[in-house]
Amino acid sequence: MALGPVWLLHGRALLLALLALSCLLPAPTCAAAPSAPALIDAATTRASLAPHLQLLHDTAGDIEPGEALRLARAGGFEPLPDGRTALGFQPGAHWFHAIVVNRNARERDWLLVQEYPLSDRLDLYVVHADRTTLHHAGGDHLPFASRAVRDRHPNFRISLPVGEPVELLLRIESQSSLQVPLVLYTPVAYAGHARDSLLVIGLYYGIILALFVYNLVLWLSLRDASYFWYLFHICAFGLVLFTLNGFGFEYLWPDSPWLADRAVPMSICLALVAMQQFARHFLELPRRWSLGNAISLGMIGFFIAFGIASIWLPYRTATPVASGAVLVGVAWILLATIHVVRQGYAPAKLLLLAWLAFLAGTAAFTLLAFGLLPKNLATGYGVQIGSALEMLLLSVALGYRYASLRNENERIVAEATARLEGKVAQRTQELRGALTQLEEAHARLRDSSRRDGLTGLYNRTWFREEFAVLVRHAADEQRPLAVLMIDLDHFKAINDRHGHLGGDECLRIAARRIGRVLRQHDALLARFGGEEFVAALPGHDAAAATAVGHAVCTALASTPCLFESREIMLSASIGIHAGVPDNQGVDGLLAAADSALYVAKAQGRGCVRMSPASAAPIA
Repeated sequence: MALGPVWLLHGRALLLALLALSCLLPAPTCAAAPSAPALIDAATTRASLAPHLQLLHDTAGDIEPGEALRLARAGGFEPLPDGRTALGFQPGAHWFHAIVVNRNARERDWLLVQEYPLSDRLDLYVVHADRTTLHHAGGDHLPFASRAVRDRHPNFRISLPVGEPVELLLRIESQSSLQVPLVLYTPVAYAGHARDSLLVIGLYYGIILALFVYNLVLWLSLRDASYFWYLFHICAFGLVLFTLNGFGFEYLWPDSPWLADRAVPMSICLALVAMQQFARHFLELPRRWSLGNAISLGMIGFFIAFGIASIWLPYRTATPVASGAVLVGVAWILLATIHVVRQGYAPAKLLLLAWLAFLAGTAAFTLLAFGLLPKNLATGYGVQIGSALEMLLLSVALGYRYASLRNENERIVAEATARLEGKVAQRTQELRGALTQLEEAHARLRDSSRRDGLTGLYNRTWFREEFAVLVRHAADEQRPLAVLMIDLDHFKAINDRHGHLGGDECLRIAARRIGRVLRQHDALLARFGGEEFVAALPGHDAAAATAVGHAVCTALASTPCLFESREIMLSASIGIHAGVPDNQGVDGLLAAADSALYVAKAQGRGCVRMSPASAAPIA
């Protein structure tokens, strides 16, 4: 249990008195101290206290310093289990006792460093041979500025007189993993050690920063979600290590012990979310393995919820759960990766190798935190080594994945292009056929729109267009052109007597008979309206046109029409205008022939009459 400000202000004198009193106990008790002194010779600048430490686990956390010192001298402490300085997550407080004898005459001032940055509260009692007792306090539950040397590791300046035994009594209470790699340094030696340590850590963060910048450029260029989640993973895990290495407390929240505690589980949960999201996108789990994707989403939901809950959960509960979740999360990613590898997804092989490296480093660090492995270079820097390899391999895997996707896309595009070209050729052929059919249909429609639906002859509109062309040619070539207006006689009487159906049949028969006569003269023939027909005879003068008109009258009257076993006699009146066209135009020529038609009808019908202008001399 951490000692509060009130105890520091009012109880310090009492504690020192108890310590002094305890040193006045009979000599046999003091002599019974079982720990062998740590002897510092003249050449020593760094001395690890682990082999000389004795341990007392105060589960209730209520043992006073004087009582702890008495128990240490009476043999109530025990050696470190198997000599390990990593004791895992344990309740209560822990007391550590060691005796130091300094034989280095050149060095009296030393720095006691706990080479683990996450201890909550440390109370160091330095007991000299003259019964002088000094108290030092440290840990991340005190402001960072309270440390003797501005460093991420808790440290204390102590004086070790030459040749005199000095007792060190250290009380540690922490909800984090309990690790006590206690080392004595000379100030110069510690400066060199800190420099070398920062060089290694700086190299690690340099690699992470380089990978971040490189993949940031790729993400901005490609907009691939996998690169985004990779960047998120780098940032989140970088924050985890920044916190675990003590740099967060040193640089980001030096005056917030509360945040120093909460940052560990929260940053771990954030990193786990990033890891799962990256793996989901890289492995394409939504498409390749729906069950695995659902499990990953469930784990992400749990990590988010637990990260939020760690704000209120006791640090002693939140940190072990978050640390254990790292192994579970990475193990699940490995299983998902193996599953996708077995499906034949080649980029997942590099991902598998990356997570194996990360799992090895993380497992070493986690087992160290739980006190299951001793602290050494591999376990102490396991996370850095594993994560650096993992992030390098992940970056390579992303590049390989992008190349694979690009090659696959090129193959798909090539196949799609070939299929498209085949379809285009097929569609082009079909379109040509359709266009041909459309042209034929358009021609038929155009022809149909210019023909009379009853007789099959061309209509008045078509005749005027074609007749205008004949007029121009005849005028240009000074050749004669004849126009015949043909009107069936007494057609109203035929309709009244035989009905409109009978009249229609007579019109059809008359059109066929007229067509047979005019076909040999290369004539234009059309139904002008009602029972009236019009014809144009190119190259025919008045005499030739008159002969043709008489032939038409003969063809119509020669044989009666049959309709419902009834005979219907036909006759026609014909008006003709012939000659070389001048400035009369189409309407003038038609009007002249129409006038001649009225003359024929007035003179008894069934005859042919020529317009007066036809007999006039050619201008």
